[in-house]
Amino acid sequence: MTPAPRKRSAPARRPAPARRPAPSKRSVPRLPAPARAEGALGPRQLLAFDAAARLPGTAKVVGVLVPAGARSVKAPPGITLSPAYLALRGFEGKRGQSVVVPGPAGKVVLALGTGSPGGDDLEALRLAGAALVRGSAHAAHAALYAGSLPRGVDPAAAGQALAEGASLAAYRYTTFKSDTNGAGRPRLERVTVVGGDPVLAAGLERGAVVASAVALARDLVNEPPGSLTPTRMADIATRLAARSGLEATAYDSAAIDAERLGGLAGVARGSEEEPRLVRLEYTPRRADASVPTVALVGKGITFDSGGLSLKTADGMMTMKTDMSGAAAVLAAMSVLGRLGVPVRVVGFMPLTENMPGGRAIKPGDVLRARNGKTIEVLNTDAEGRLVLADAISLAVEEGPAAVIDLATLTGAVVVALGRRIAGLMGNDDELAARLEESSARAGERLWRLPLPDDYRKDIDSEVADIKNIGGPGSAGSIIAGLFLREFVDGVPWAHLDIAGTARSDADDGYTTKGATGFGVRTLLELLGSWDVSAPA
Repeated sequence: MTPAPRKRSAPARRPAPARRPAPSKRSVPRLPAPARAEGALGPRQLLAFDAAARLPGTAKVVGVLVPAGARSVKAPPGITLSPAYLALRGFEGKRGQSVVVPGPAGKVVLALGTGSPGGDDLEALRLAGAALVRGSAHAAHAALYAGSLPRGVDPAAAGQALAEGASLAAYRYTTFKSDTNGAGRPRLERVTVVGGDPVLAAGLERGAVVASAVALARDLVNEPPGSLTPTRMADIATRLAARSGLEATAYDSAAIDAERLGGLAGVARGSEEEPRLVRLEYTPRRADASVPTVALVGKGITFDSGGLSLKTADGMMTMKTDMSGAAAVLAAMSVLGRLGVPVRVVGFMPLTENMPGGRAIKPGDVLRARNGKTIEVLNTDAEGRLVLADAISLAVEEGPAAVIDLATLTGAVVVALGRRIAGLMGNDDELAARLEESSARAGERLWRLPLPDDYRKDIDSEVADIKNIGGPGSAGSIIAGLFLREFVDGVPWAHLDIAGTARSDADDGYTTKGATGFGVRTLLELLGSWDVSAPA
């Protein structure tokens, strides 16, 4: 008989500190960790930014913002941009468009398109910052003229967007490269923004911090799975927490069993690598009991073979990406203090591999999640929802104002929305609207999908409370969302399916090939703007 779920108000039990697992006795050698010190991963500034009244002499590239349809172009002294000449070069001022134009001796001038004039188009500024960096690959110092900022844009937000776009375009993952100064790596080190409102400088600083968090998420996801094991990621998280003013607890295998995290323990059975569950906590300065709590949950499958429901060889090639949700949570939380986020935040990262070892769960097995619900596992490749079930249950026990989970959960969301838009599902319209607004300002697109109650019967099980997949031809992403809803106990909850957006197959704008760090900017925008004076 299924026990009743724990009451939301009951405090979560804290496990004992994690024990380091015994050394493996396997004869197969493991991929070595990167040359840098183990656990040393953290936010890293990709470019330096400053503001100045005049063009610095050392800046060899100068970017000038040009809106579409401009009849005249504002430019710094000594530089003239003719709209007629730009038109002859095929430049229309579109978002992300750039063209090299004649400039003063010793300098390269880039016209950077910003799209429709006026308005608050922050994404156009991110793309302009990225275009500046991509056009400055052989310069150590570039300048951007801010006197041509679009009308109506907030200068602080503009500075943040420009810094984000420029920084993220400069990102490269070179840990395992023999030549880290290869031809594809930009040499650009500094960007000076010239002119504009003094407030813009504060925005530049904030944008650099946000970009450093995204870079951390990209670094984590880009690491080979033999290097970034569940135990190493937990170690990185606890070390980073100590440097970032966070409290951290890592649950080892014994604690996972003691805390009744049956979904996580079940998925981990097929791997020789030990699982971990990491709990992080951020408390703002001068916080009192009235400050609301927001809980974040990130799926952390450090490699997904599919288990006994084995993936194809092609399907496995990018499965180190399956911990992108956990990477986004850790990266966002690592800079909450630096950004002065006003709300208390707790984060949960269930970490394991999904492998087809001799002890692996089998189709037809039944697992019991933290909240007492039993789950019939009919496809071991639908494992993310099993580990999230436990983590969401723990998050709910914190009594939060909201729970938000991020997961590379379903291939179906890629079919529905492609690789540039993530799926949003949830049980609370206000929370969903907040996320949509935050994602729009952050430049990370979301599309809300329904959770129709009449689809719920598709996860009814013959032998357990629920099963982990729907029937043939079912709406895979929606079914996964309905499965997760079983563990939120009525708390306002949102689920971001980032399976399509977590990785890019090409350099594009400020996105580089490989991990994208999707979700970090949306979370930071949401948490930073949370109204702590409103009722939770």
